[in-house]
Amino acid sequence: MDFLDEARIYVKAGDGGRGACSFRREKYVEFGGPDGGDGGRGGDVILRVKDGLNTLSEFRYKRQFKAEDGFSGSRKARFGAAGKALFVDVPINTQIFTADEDVMLVDMCAPDDAVVIAKGGGGGLGNIRFKSSTDRAPSTCTKGWLGQEMELLLKLKLFSDIGLLGLPNAGKSTLLSAITRSKTKIGNYPFTTLVPHLGVLKVGYEELVIADLPGLIEKASAGVGLGHRFLKHVERCRLLLHIIDSSQDVVTNYKVVRNEMHLYNEELLRKPELILLNKMDSISSAELELKIAEIRSVANCTVICCSAIDVASAYGIVDHLVRFVENAKLDSISKS
Repeated sequence: MDFLDEARIYVKAGDGGRGACSFRREKYVEFGGPDGGDGGRGGDVILRVKDGLNTLSEFRYKRQFKAEDGFSGSRKARFGAAGKALFVDVPINTQIFTADEDVMLVDMCAPDDAVVIAKGGGGGLGNIRFKSSTDRAPSTCTKGWLGQEMELLLKLKLFSDIGLLGLPNAGKSTLLSAITRSKTKIGNYPFTTLVPHLGVLKVGYEELVIADLPGLIEKASAGVGLGHRFLKHVERCRLLLHIIDSSQDVVTNYKVVRNEMHLYNEELLRKPELILLNKMDSISSAELELKIAEIRSVANCTVICCSAIDVASAYGIVDHLVRFVENAKLDSISKS
């Protein structure tokens, strides 16, 4: 099933059960009085993080979620049962917005996160609640309160160890397919990747999650192209592997991507970055050395090279990626 990183859903908590209007009817109890019980509380709608989910595809066809209503009260002062809560499972790093996207209600960024997003209505009152010194036989009872209901917008921000970024057709999908078992769409034209893809690189006992993100173009920070749908995923990548086509103007291409990241969120520029000059087989060794020198003049980070269409060449950068992640983890520990 295709990757889905946004979904609109409707949630409705259960309504409270109705209170009962009843009177004692026993042979030897004169003036038995009211004995109608209260209604039960409606069930809540609870959003919770579920391990193993990495997409919102579950909401492609089912978009309405309603918890169970509370049960009505009954005679002999018996209260109605509460409605069962409804649990809606979402992947980790799902953000919950109001339907108009103005307010973010919660960010589900921890493995055990759970939140009551819609509260069930309270149960109605039975007539036993209205008994008083002036009204010994009340026939009044109330309906249950309505449960909360709302439309929500779910947005998933992928979390990965390494995020692949660059201009369209830089070779991100080709590289991911070469070093992992991810089956991504590959073509010799821009925007072959329209949705993010995840791949797992296994090195010994280590597993690195790599995200192939849609290509970025100029003015993406203003929503051009895939715009914010690309940039939002960069926020949750631990590290960035910036892939640049070595046959093109590497400095200009590098600056375009970095500028869009700056305009969208300056914090993205502080993420550890590794530059990969791809398609090294399309230029001579002398040209490649010149390109490396050019990119190093504007970027203060490590520069590596490969040809992603050559599996052996692609695997040649695996050790660099492993050390890249290990060094970043050590830096985060030392800073904490």
